Amino acid sequence: MGIKLKDLRKMTREERLEKLRELRDELMKLRMKARIGTVENPGKIRSIRKTIARILTIEREEQLKAQSTKK
Repeated sequence: MGIKLKDLRKMTREERLEKLRELRDELMKLRMKARIGTVENPGKIRSIRKTIARILTIEREEQLKAQSTKK
């Protein structure tokens, strides 16, 4: 369901941040549906959370890499 790590790494920073915004919006909507009890696939929430974590991890790795090259 989620995006593969190598595909995320191929994306530009702007593409990743846009995808992150989309996923956070979708996660919020799914959580609302889950509270009401109308969500069709509750496993999708977990998948989205993992993809968000992957994007944030890649962003942090690149940030640390950029800091280490400045020194």
